[in-house]
Amino acid sequence: MLVVTNLDVFYGRIHAVRRASLHVGKGEIVALIGGNGAGKTTILSTVSGLIRPREGSLTFDGHDLGRTRPEKVVRLGLSHVPEGRRIFKPMSVGDNLLLGAFHRAKFGRRALLDQDLDAVYALFPKLAERRAQAAGTLSGGEQQMLAIGRALMARPRMLLLDEPGMGLAPNIMSEIFRHIRALRDEMALTVLLVEQNAKQALRIADRGYVLETGRIILQGPAEELTENRDVQRAYLGREQDGQA
Repeated sequence: MLVVTNLDVFYGRIHAVRRASLHVGKGEIVALIGGNGAGKTTILSTVSGLIRPREGSLTFDGHDLGRTRPEKVVRLGLSHVPEGRRIFKPMSVGDNLLLGAFHRAKFGRRALLDQDLDAVYALFPKLAERRAQAAGTLSGGEQQMLAIGRALMARPRMLLLDEPGMGLAPNIMSEIFRHIRALRDEMALTVLLVEQNAKQALRIADRGYVLETGRIILQGPAEELTENRDVQRAYLGREQDGQA
């Protein structure tokens, strides 16, 4: 579905992503893990058209994304939930959600938008309770639900999720990750998940990639990465056998 090949991305003279290649098949949850500054957000931003690559190719269902504007990327079926949520805090929950469907909000389509709103409220009942409330007054977990719901209003086939667990208490983070799995299992969405909490990410992922200083250094099924000693030591908070 998504194929990234030999991707090179620069910020000025800084080589942020180096010859990175990855793919995400239809119906998969694929985790991209790594430390701060590894290049994870840069890859998502390049896929969604916010950053232009220096070299390499990106395709989504055969469409070249390398020079595609962000709004067209959304129309192709890719929705990006950014790091930090970036909701419109003074606006109501309902209006934030409607902004996610801005590109398809045409005259005579309100009934369809209402159906999609109802689907988001069914997925996140807390948002339904707060639909008239200012988005900035929501808790961190509710704001993350709102950011995901806004992306769903674009009717994507694939979600790019950037650090959905950031700043959340462990129980709230677990709830968000259960919702992410439900998006795949119940709504047949494909997901590319960037997450610094490798344990949570690999728990719900089918496959994963490990990114370090702009390079993909490991890849494989989530279970194999979870058992890999280098991944355990660097990202899962475990030591090798026999070490305290």
